[in-house]
Amino acid sequence: MRKIDLADATKPLAEYVKEMDGLSLVIVYKGVALAALVPLENADYETVTLATDPEFRAILERSRKSLREEGGIPAEEVRKMFADEKDE
Repeated sequence: MRKIDLADATKPLAEYVKEMDGLSLVIVYKGVALAALVPLENADYETVTLATDPEFRAILERSRKSLREEGGIPAEEVRKMFADEKDE
């Protein structure tokens, strides 16, 4: 990982992307991280979009909380439910 101060980040964004060489680049201001360029290995646009979407992350957290508090449906039961629908 590399870091660069915001005041020193004067090149076009495309230049920083070309220079990444597989490493993340963090932009900092007064020691605080503001933004990052991160290589997307084995990820597509949809994966990155969902992973950073606050609404989607809230849905996941609600689902995790529900699973912890109420439990879930065993995988075998779900398979059976879908198999039963397919037979109809």
